[in-house]
Amino acid sequence: MLTVGQVRKEQRAEGPATVLAIGTAAPSNCVDQSTYPDYYFRVTNSEHKTELKEKFKRICEKSMVKKRYMYLTEEVLKENPILCENMAPSLDARQDIMVVEIPKLGKEAALKAIKEWGQPKSNITHLVFSTTGGVDMPGADYQLTKLLGLSPSVKRLMMYQQGCFAGGTVLRLAKDFAENNKNARVLVVCSEMSVINFRGPNESHPDGLVGQALFGDGAAAVIVGADPLPVENPLFELVTAAQTILPESDGAIVGHLREVGLTFHLIRDVPRLISINIEKALEEAFQPFGISDWNSIFWITHPGGPAILDQVEAKLGLKEEKLRATRQVLSDYGNLSGATVLFIMDEMRRKSKEAGLKTTGEGLEWGVLFGFGPGITVETLVLHSVAV
Repeated sequence: MLTVGQVRKEQRAEGPATVLAIGTAAPSNCVDQSTYPDYYFRVTNSEHKTELKEKFKRICEKSMVKKRYMYLTEEVLKENPILCENMAPSLDARQDIMVVEIPKLGKEAALKAIKEWGQPKSNITHLVFSTTGGVDMPGADYQLTKLLGLSPSVKRLMMYQQGCFAGGTVLRLAKDFAENNKNARVLVVCSEMSVINFRGPNESHPDGLVGQALFGDGAAAVIVGADPLPVENPLFELVTAAQTILPESDGAIVGHLREVGLTFHLIRDVPRLISINIEKALEEAFQPFGISDWNSIFWITHPGGPAILDQVEAKLGLKEEKLRATRQVLSDYGNLSGATVLFIMDEMRRKSKEAGLKTTGEGLEWGVLFGFGPGITVETLVLHSVAV
């Protein structure tokens, strides 16, 4: 007869959770950042707000974003003109779009990850779905299960309203599921759409312009499992994971879901709060491995905006190439909320392979993934790259 201890040992994996495949997707509508201010003020009937438009142009120019992808085309906005107003009660119209489109975009990314993984969908045991919009019952996790044809017994976890740190959260949860359930294969999906917060400009709420200049739409999917099979191709091992709330950061990043949709409130101190606290997070994460040279590791960092990246770079004395993958994704897609770090992970492993480097982490063995978001909440994951 087995003891409880023996049963528990049989239930758990032996090795660390490992990223086995990544897939990304974005809407077909590509928006050029250089022409976006003219477009945005035109479709929201705000061209008479000339001073605000000039301010928005400056924000877009400093954003480091060159293009974004957005579900909201001009045609969709004409069908839903209430979304173009500033503070009109519009949650129903937003919900009608997001409840359908967020799982569909997630499906596109998931199918790419599953194809790369190369294993039957029936081997997926867990599903973690995260999004900032489209709250419904049953949720986007249920809808995705149906869209993909997953087993009805797949163990699902739905996360709403986590914000920009969620990419780290879903990986932390996937790590726990994979390591504590032998043979588990966890499908992680982050699907984000700016439908939740798109609205016309408002002189009394200027920080809303920052969101209108930065956020894009996209979905990323990752398959995580421990003890990879010979037919699987591991990419990154998830070694440790931690979450913390930064001191003195109450109210720094806040979002409110109301009848008008989601409103964001940011304070100017966000880049400083992150930069002055990031080294402590690094020291706590890497002390067990004897690593204290932050240029010796690879970096996957949520790009909340260019000021955060610039101040983190300066504070830690990072070489320019350390945040290359992060800046590339910000340039090509904008801020994709929780999905962004997964896009960066995909960009890094792809570029590492193209360059003929020895590992998926830009040729380096160890790396860090940071998620920053409301709270200010910080997710920190230590990654170990795999030989290409």
